[in-house]
Amino acid sequence: MITCVIDYTIDPAKTADFERFAAEWIRLVNEHGGQHHGYFLPAEGASDRALALFTFPSLARYEEFRALFGEHPEFIAADRIRDESGCVVRYERTFMRPVFAGDSPTA
Repeated sequence: MITCVIDYTIDPAKTADFERFAAEWIRLVNEHGGQHHGYFLPAEGASDRALALFTFPSLARYEEFRALFGEHPEFIAADRIRDESGCVVRYERTFMRPVFAGDSPTA
């Protein structure tokens, strides 16, 4: 299992656009083999930072999902929200291995 954590720098004046972008990607991840854990937007503190977390059963399954970028019309439309609005200034993607309640420690 692999969790993708995306750390976004967003334009605080375009939060509504970012939320539209987020809603589309939540739907797409969930429809294409992943489990989206949500987007986390600024509440207090830095007003230009947001996070997204979603999990796929494996890195290989995530790569199958990534292969749809730039090809699948709904993926292109979701990215168009980001690109046309300018709501995302930059982002950084990190892959992590989740530990859930009840998981056994690895040796």
